[in-house]
Amino acid sequence: MSPSNLCLLQVMIFFSAHGVPLAYVEEAGDPYKVEMEECVDLIMEELETRKITNAYTLAYQSRVGPVEWLRPYTDETIIELGKKGVKSLLAVPISFVSEHIETLEEIDVEYRELALESGIQNWGRVPALGCEPTFISDLADAVIESLPYVGALAASDLEARQSLVPLGSVEELLAAYDTQRKELPPPVLVWEWGWTKSAETWNGRVAMLAVLLLLFFEVTTDKGLLHQFGIWPSLR
Repeated sequence: MSPSNLCLLQVMIFFSAHGVPLAYVEEAGDPYKVEMEECVDLIMEELETRKITNAYTLAYQSRVGPVEWLRPYTDETIIELGKKGVKSLLAVPISFVSEHIETLEEIDVEYRELALESGIQNWGRVPALGCEPTFISDLADAVIESLPYVGALAASDLEARQSLVPLGSVEELLAAYDTQRKELPPPVLVWEWGWTKSAETWNGRVAMLAVLLLLFFEVTTDKGLLHQFGIWPSLR
């Protein structure tokens, strides 16, 4: 084995996922922890087919507050790896799909400094997926695959009719979609009378406009609306 290959094998792959309170998993039954572990396993299986067999570990970051979060914690794991003599870490932001403060600041700055202080000499990070074409394509496929279930997830017939993808147009959407990514027909807007989301939206807009008009009249005339029509006597 060449010295360069030996050096690469000494790099530990460090998967850092966003943590969640432990109660979410143990009490509420959130499958997040299992899904993260499965995701890491799938990545390592794929890497193994490419003859990449580096050691790896998974930890959880970004905890806040006094409650217990998923362990192991990223910061504590970095310190522990340094004590064990690990010299090279490649951080993988496993549950982050875009660059933001938890990758650019927490991982790139805070954890990097902690790693160097802990005796780790080489630190690198895999970029977040961002707008990588394969990732975006997979997201589009996931949306299309979920369309038949939109109505099934609705709590009532009314909610189903008001869903983003009305039940009557699901088949049309699926029929229009193919590997060439043809443009999908727009959702059919359904107007429902009564206490509906569309009614609430328009009522809210009208109310805000009315408030602005009242403020405008009061500022420009120095009188309230009731004073304008002589309904309320002036206090002056």
